[in-house]
Amino acid sequence: MRCGSATSHDQSSVVRYVVAMEEADVLRAVTERAIAYRSGLGDRPVGPTATATQLRESLGGPTPQHPTDAGTVLTRLGDAVEGGGLMGMGSGRFFGFVIGGSVPAALGADWLVTAWDQNTALFSPSPATAIVEEVAGRWIIDLLGLPSQSSFAFVTGGQMANTTALAAARHHVLAAVGWDVETNGLGGSPPIRLVVGDEVHVTIPRAARLLGLGSRCIERVAVDANGAMLSADLERVLSDGPGGPTIVCCQTGNVNTGALDPVGELAAVAHDHGAWLHVDGAIGLWAAVAETRGDMIGLEQADSWSTDAHKWLNVPYDCGVIICRHHESHRAAMTVTAAYLTQAAPGTNRDPVDWNPEFSRRARGVPVYAAIASLGREGIAEIVERCCAHARHFAELLAAEPGVVVLNDVVLNQVLVRFLQTAGNNDGDDDDDDDALTRAVIAAVQNDGTCWLGGSIWRNQAVMRISVSNHATTTADVTLSVAAILAAFRLVRCAPPQP
Repeated sequence: MRCGSATSHDQSSVVRYVVAMEEADVLRAVTERAIAYRSGLGDRPVGPTATATQLRESLGGPTPQHPTDAGTVLTRLGDAVEGGGLMGMGSGRFFGFVIGGSVPAALGADWLVTAWDQNTALFSPSPATAIVEEVAGRWIIDLLGLPSQSSFAFVTGGQMANTTALAAARHHVLAAVGWDVETNGLGGSPPIRLVVGDEVHVTIPRAARLLGLGSRCIERVAVDANGAMLSADLERVLSDGPGGPTIVCCQTGNVNTGALDPVGELAAVAHDHGAWLHVDGAIGLWAAVAETRGDMIGLEQADSWSTDAHKWLNVPYDCGVIICRHHESHRAAMTVTAAYLTQAAPGTNRDPVDWNPEFSRRARGVPVYAAIASLGREGIAEIVERCCAHARHFAELLAAEPGVVVLNDVVLNQVLVRFLQTAGNNDGDDDDDDDALTRAVIAAVQNDGTCWLGGSIWRNQAVMRISVSNHATTTADVTLSVAAILAAFRLVRCAPPQP
């Protein structure tokens, strides 16, 4: 029996060794492929070139019935996806949406997170990753100049950061009038007013829906020509309303213009009326690290803040951050307990599950730690300032072309551009024609592949929206991209109308 057991043990050891060798070979091949992809971003079209039909044909087929070795699967997958199906979001000439790149330390850390494969919900099963996130969160609070006692959480992105912040706010404003929303729900509770700017990002109303507040509770505040909330109109709205539990949401970084709301002024008004002030800083909160902090006076006076690390901090997708001045309210809105969990005793170690809505979660704070450790305060500020300078350069070069109008005050990294059929005519007489021309230029630029950017609507007009968020973008990238945009504009404007 002992001999048989030893033989079985030896065989199983051999099997494990073979499997480990196969895994090592696969991971080396994947690493080489990933490096080749990243290295080639500057030489390939930025936009996807494969059609949906082509992708379905190369990726689809009958449901697999039998095992296939991992190397074959990953080669087929990589060939199909990289053969024209990817957007070059890591390219220095990608200016769509508001998407950053990945600094090397954050990208490498993200690979380690996947290899470590830790569920970072609790401290006890993964103390190292829990502490990495603890340190990274404290670093962020210090970098942004926010109250040191603030709590924080790493979530998937701006949507869940805003939702978590509003859940903490919901708890806080209802507890102030004696209502326990976690126990009693919203049925029969005092109504909550949700006051937002006219340029509120869609994640705020969506968060209101997810939290059971509904969209009818939303009241809007006027904004200035660049989209920043007016503190005087906030005073009017709060004074004219019914009072009661109130949450005010402002933003640093309008999704179209980059406009920064005057947080300090808004905080003073909101707090005079007993309201909670949340700052949606998905785009622009990182500007607090740079010289542009002068435009964010009073940021620390708010009650909660949200931002994305996968924008200006340039960590891989996905990672959002929520920070809350009132840690008791934050924890009350999120914490959960169960007999089978090994949770830290109060005042000892930090269980991430106490601060975010997710139980099973990867250690997404680890790439944040690596990015901050590698860049430091100076490096982060340099990325922000350089992106803002590139945005201003875009605006200057494009506005010099007759028939091209930059519509926003470029205060951050966002540029709004409109293309006119008749140079000098921006009085609205040819809005339909100019809308069509602008959309046609955007499509032509996307098809060209030199760079990629998208469109939007600003003040009922079609616009090209340029967002500079990638650490990899250079002055040469801006110059090449401007040349491609202007070439597309000249070609489209001179083209005969389509029948």
